[in-house]
Amino acid sequence: MELYELFKKHPRISTDSRKIVPDSLFFALHGERFDGNRYAAAALEAGAAVAVVDDPRLAEQAAAATRDRYVTVPDTLAALQELAARHRRALGITVLAITGSNGKTTTKELVGRTLSCRYRTAMTQGNLNNHIGVPLTLLAMDDTVEFGIVEMGASHCGEIARLCEIARPDFGLITNIGKAHLEGFGGEEGVMRGKGELLDALRDSGGEAFYLSESDALRRMVEARPGLRTIPYSTASIETSGTGEFLEAVWQGLPVRTRLVGSYNLANVAAAIAVGTRFGIEADRIVEAVESYVPDNNRSQKKETVFNTLILDAYNANPSSMRAALENFFREPTTRKRAVILGDMRELGDYAEAEHRAVVEMIRTAGIDEAYLVGPHFSAAGAGRFAVFPDVDALCAHLTRHPVRDRTVLVKGSRGIRLEKAEAEL
Repeated sequence: MELYELFKKHPRISTDSRKIVPDSLFFALHGERFDGNRYAAAALEAGAAVAVVDDPRLAEQAAAATRDRYVTVPDTLAALQELAARHRRALGITVLAITGSNGKTTTKELVGRTLSCRYRTAMTQGNLNNHIGVPLTLLAMDDTVEFGIVEMGASHCGEIARLCEIARPDFGLITNIGKAHLEGFGGEEGVMRGKGELLDALRDSGGEAFYLSESDALRRMVEARPGLRTIPYSTASIETSGTGEFLEAVWQGLPVRTRLVGSYNLANVAAAIAVGTRFGIEADRIVEAVESYVPDNNRSQKKETVFNTLILDAYNANPSSMRAALENFFREPTTRKRAVILGDMRELGDYAEAEHRAVVEMIRTAGIDEAYLVGPHFSAAGAGRFAVFPDVDALCAHLTRHPVRDRTVLVKGSRGIRLEKAEAEL
């Protein structure tokens, strides 16, 4: 039976044999340290209806009772992607793709809540934004969905182009261009080329691109693509107000009281307003949608513990987001002393040493004398100036012996550093 016909009979996907969705299709994907084919039999025993594998020996060696529950393909990842592309065509819905160096997930959440005011909307869950996550996002959509929002991440040129071939977006939004994944992209010009693949896809298909008009990089990218249909938006129409702990603004005379930390989130709010306006959603409903989003998963979360005020932003970090977070932290109104706990910024390649030294100089110049730097790059850059630790476990051991109390603390680092483990000590 054709794979898409099987999917229509079993419209759920599993990729982890330990977390099998009953009556699903299990795709035996490959990783650097695992081969999903080895777990296909366990997936079937756990309740998967069919195992999609790329090792033909599995079906040949299987017992007669389970042999027809194996589907052999040349490449399981390619099969998953092709299945998602077929399903996207069959859905026939409007799809908006969101990419950018920073703020993708926050923008996705704001836009998703806004569009949900009028449309039955489905969007990327968590961080399923790569060559596996985008297909899974599309395959999770059914015929009740009217509008799909697909977050797209990338660390090399060519990746966004491939994701666009699968998702075929009608609209696109690039949040910004910054210093992210410099190792893979080969510098900021490479970032512009890689993220610009979304604009190329939209130009070629006749789609429309939202872009922040005050961004020089985005404006240049748009101007370099004659014929691209665009929807510019700006933060100029949104006036920030208040000096509270969260971002507050006024738009069209309406107060906007977000649960977001940092003025850098104003551009993400502007993106949601632009998308909502384009699709005819009333201003007051846009504001309600923006206000309904409460960050989670260690993304710019503000927390009061028994001892300190935490700004927990330990989900990810690159030089652009690190600088924005620190600049906002320096302006943060507080009666307490300030401290920072910073973790290494990953995937910077040859840029790593200079970028970590620049951050160390930034906190030194700002007069922050209580800084805890975690990871080999920050340890090298901050040695002799601040407290440095090879990893988060060493940091936690130090904080147990030398507690941090009555401070406002910024916790920021790449996901792999796992700085969220330090929260229990703060």
